Amino acid sequence: MRLKVGRLGRLVKRDLAIEFGREQLTSYGGLELLRRYFQLIGLTQRLRRGFCEHQLGGDYGCAHLVLLVIALLVVGARRLQHLRYVAGDPLFARLCGLARIPSNRTVVNWLKQFTQASLRALARVNSELLYEQIQQLALRRLTIDVDGTVIRTGGKVGWAMRGFNPHHPKDPSYYPLLAHLAQTGQILRLKNRPGNVHDSKGAEAFVRELIEEIRGRRGRAQPLEFRMDAAFFQEKLLKLLARRGCFYAIKVPFSKWTGVKALVAAQQQWTPVDADVSGFETQLKLEPWALDLRVVVYRKRVHHQSPKNYQLDLFSPDDGYFEYSAVTTNLSLTPQMLWHFTAGRGAQEKTFAELKGEFALDVVPTNHYGANSAWQQLAILAHNLLRSFQLHSTLATPKPRSRKRTYAYRIASIKTLRFLVINRAARVARISGRKALRFSRNSATQMLYNQIADHLIA
Repeated sequence: MRLKVGRLGRLVKRDLAIEFGREQLTSYGGLELLRRYFQLIGLTQRLRRGFCEHQLGGDYGCAHLVLLVIALLVVGARRLQHLRYVAGDPLFARLCGLARIPSNRTVVNWLKQFTQASLRALARVNSELLYEQIQQLALRRLTIDVDGTVIRTGGKVGWAMRGFNPHHPKDPSYYPLLAHLAQTGQILRLKNRPGNVHDSKGAEAFVRELIEEIRGRRGRAQPLEFRMDAAFFQEKLLKLLARRGCFYAIKVPFSKWTGVKALVAAQQQWTPVDADVSGFETQLKLEPWALDLRVVVYRKRVHHQSPKNYQLDLFSPDDGYFEYSAVTTNLSLTPQMLWHFTAGRGAQEKTFAELKGEFALDVVPTNHYGANSAWQQLAILAHNLLRSFQLHSTLATPKPRSRKRTYAYRIASIKTLRFLVINRAARVARISGRKALRFSRNSATQMLYNQIADHLIA
């Protein structure tokens, strides 16, 4: 039946009165599903055990405050001042296990109590959860991308220094080092650093501790693959990875002492790798390091002169411009396979972007170094938990194997997860003497919630 055009519109005569009452309404109905997942993995108990030797949190308790910050990041808040806007939400308080939400000043004072010992305790909780998940997923290999990322700070923030930020060179910053697990997009380890250090500063100890931790939990049979850029082309790091039996693919800088420029200048024949990429394989002898490395050099045709064309003073191609790169590896991959494997390292940039944009990793809540480092650990914990939640509840589905060895699962972004699951309005009602969470009728939401709830039954 065709409706009349006049019946499609609706006349609005006056504004609706805005009132605030004591109704048990929530804007985040999906937090109940997240709370069930936290209960299933025993997150509160893990936090209490992890911090049993550290008296943090005051009257509220450390475990409850950790859950508070996680919940704040999950719903999309980026400042501790946003706590007062969720203080009246019943499901937010239920997830935290608190009857009263503390003020932002209380949370800041708690963050400032963190020391190196308590930061390690928080990192251990994250590691414990991750390695249990890796065991459940039965990953055949672990592909780990190591890199740093810049976090701008204010001028009076502890241990913030002017560093190598190309876009804001005058701004003080932090330069944390992260280990990214390519198969799931989670962060295995984070170490905060001042902004004026080289990208590889402390990388050897960082990688050594990470290898020892993985081998201690997963054994030596688990293959480990590391991907890094040219800043990590360091003698100690290369020898460490070879000594520990780890595979690696590390970019080689075109510095004069490495001799890569001379090899490229003398090369006459290039083997096609891709439509616009060609390359050749060689052995690079580094006498100062007493190393003989397998190196594959690539050149990619571009149709414009770019900042990476600094090699053009040595090469004069008559048929266009090229971008050159070189990779050293101990993997038994062909140059074609190695090109795609190295390109897979770019997937970590998507994870870093989500961490900064959606989990407030780029936020500096205080002027205290320990507090800011704790905030970073809490941000990656929240990110990892949301990824694990998707993997456990079958929201994440397996992907076909890729030559880039990136994500092994189709994982929704946190923006999508908030829209589909977290940010759903509901009412806490009492029905037949029992509390219930009531949503407006929507068949798609009902099917999705039932699917997740079925997989969260212990």
